[in-house]
Amino acid sequence: MPHQPPLKPLFKSFFLGGFECSTHRNMSRRRLDMIAATRHDLLAREDYAQLGEHGIRAARDGVRWHLIETSPGQYDWSAVLPLLRAAEQSGTQVIWDLCHYGWPDDLDVFSPAFVDRFARYASAFARLHREETGRAPFVCPVNEISFLAFAGGDMARCSPHETGRGMDLKRNLARAAIAGTRAVRDATPGARFAAVDPVINIVPREPAEAEEVARHNASQWQAWDMLAGREEPELGGSEDILDVVGVNYYWNNQWLHHAEPLSVFDSARFRPFRDLLADTARRYAPRDIFVAETSIEGAPRAPWLRYVAEETMAARQAGLPVHGVCLYPVISHMGWDEDRYCPNGLFELTPRHGRREVHRPLAEELARLQAAFRTQGAEGPLSAVG
Repeated sequence: MPHQPPLKPLFKSFFLGGFECSTHRNMSRRRLDMIAATRHDLLAREDYAQLGEHGIRAARDGVRWHLIETSPGQYDWSAVLPLLRAAEQSGTQVIWDLCHYGWPDDLDVFSPAFVDRFARYASAFARLHREETGRAPFVCPVNEISFLAFAGGDMARCSPHETGRGMDLKRNLARAAIAGTRAVRDATPGARFAAVDPVINIVPREPAEAEEVARHNASQWQAWDMLAGREEPELGGSEDILDVVGVNYYWNNQWLHHAEPLSVFDSARFRPFRDLLADTARRYAPRDIFVAETSIEGAPRAPWLRYVAEETMAARQAGLPVHGVCLYPVISHMGWDEDRYCPNGLFELTPRHGRREVHRPLAEELARLQAAFRTQGAEGPLSAVG
């Protein structure tokens, strides 16, 4: 294989930290605010400082639309300014999620008004970001369009709690993301955009399921294709709308149809993560991609990160433009629909004396990977990114 030139870094560090920022209504219709639930809203300065102590200088965080737009067209930025200023003070580069599963209660997510209001809100945030930082923002307009369409539009597991309307929801979320991207770009030229969704691999249990499974597997590309104008171009998408592709990958993103997740040791049916990255890179070349979310609960946290990171490095060595891995969530949290503790972060939930307790096995594995990647050029000098 010919020598591949080094990638120009997209982020200030190869590893990112993701602050869980979901704001949807859960199955019992209770509004969630995961930033408040993890006290990240109160501890943002300390949280960003702790990321830096672990060599993480880039992050994902959330704007929480339902708290910002208190009435149509009226924006109260008090919920996001402490986070934005804490990130600036710590020198942390942030991708800001503008809609992470939640929106103001007075909006019908299926309506044209949703698209218009989202675009105006996105533009207003972009201008705020420029006023505060002097730079155009890096945003994820609508997080996980395909997953939200499935979970909220077909399975009624979260907002808007519908069944049989997944494609309607996907289309309108795509319209909103397209309109929001254009609005941010008009307000702040030079802005960057992440389009984030899971990559999956479903395997049929028997030959009769093959056609249905193939359709499900193909659906993972729909939101990205809509943004790029390749599918349903009447939604307004175009190739320039799709910028950076964020790939989410968890331990259960590969499964038997209507059955259990596949084991990484099931070599006949489990596809190496590097192959899923290659599928994405080929489909959306020459765009930059990154692993926007990955984690697992409990003791396997360190070996899971090792697997994902080493697969990502293998993809880079094969010439794929994969720019980072985001530990998501970086803070363990309580479950969306119950009070079960989800121990999946680098940091545990309850702070002690203003600091998060560190999950040492994951921190040690992260440090080992950073050192290994540094020798291969993935963890370049921080000055490589402005």
